Amino acid sequence: MRSVMVRYRVRAERAAENEALVRDVYEQLHDEQPDGLHYATFVEPDGVAFVHVAFTEAQVTGPVLTQLSAFRRFQEGLAERCEEPPVVSELREVGSFRLHPDERAPA
Repeated sequence: MRSVMVRYRVRAERAAENEALVRDVYEQLHDEQPDGLHYATFVEPDGVAFVHVAFTEAQVTGPVLTQLSAFRRFQEGLAERCEEPPVVSELREVGSFRLHPDERAPA
């Protein structure tokens, strides 16, 4: 499983716009139900720092998010919305608890 985190800060006056664009991505994800993607977006208490976390299962060979029209709209103008640009980090899992939907409690 590939794990990626993206963190950035938007300009305060663009935070609501950014959040609306993110919600549009989730609406399309819920409509299309792409296999092998686990994705979440969080906003920090300051209301301007966003964190996206994506987990793609091993069988996923191509970019899932960038194929979505809503994600492409989200990416358009992102540089202008940002106060601090996105920083992408590959994550290496040390441990988890019920992070993966197929993870079951031990029998």
